[in-house]
Amino acid sequence: MPLIKKTSEFSGNGQALELTVQFATDETNIPSRQLFRKWIEAALNKPAEIVIRIVDMPEGEALNRKFRGKDSATNVLTFVYSNDAPLFGDIVLCAPVICREAEQQCKDLTAHYAHLTVHGALHLQGYDHTCEEDAIIMESLETRIITRLDYPDPYVIQQ
Repeated sequence: MPLIKKTSEFSGNGQALELTVQFATDETNIPSRQLFRKWIEAALNKPAEIVIRIVDMPEGEALNRKFRGKDSATNVLTFVYSNDAPLFGDIVLCAPVICREAEQQCKDLTAHYAHLTVHGALHLQGYDHTCEEDAIIMESLETRIITRLDYPDPYVIQQ
């Protein structure tokens, strides 16, 4: 049974934030609710109501199949219900995919979670990476937020 905790308060940037974090996975190496809140706060520029759901492979695959027509799980899915203030949406993180990617890319697992959480929060605010120009803008913003949080640039290849 997932543990669900809902908290409402103002974010570090003065924006009202209602955040629910759901753990729907057996993975044990997942960051704390406090870290997810810190990362979301760093990426927000408007009041928001957000659910972050950390899932296992079967749920990740089912969601990606249903909403993106792909037969495999992906690291992060973002569902925007309203991008007006307050922003309203869900961010789904697939724990096994994130763990595998971090290992393959020689990235710290917590830093990778931070990056994907910020990535999802930016999608909720209307940023996208479907064309090169938009990708440059979004990746630049992600890098600025992540490095401000004292994590390495997520787009630098680790060796």
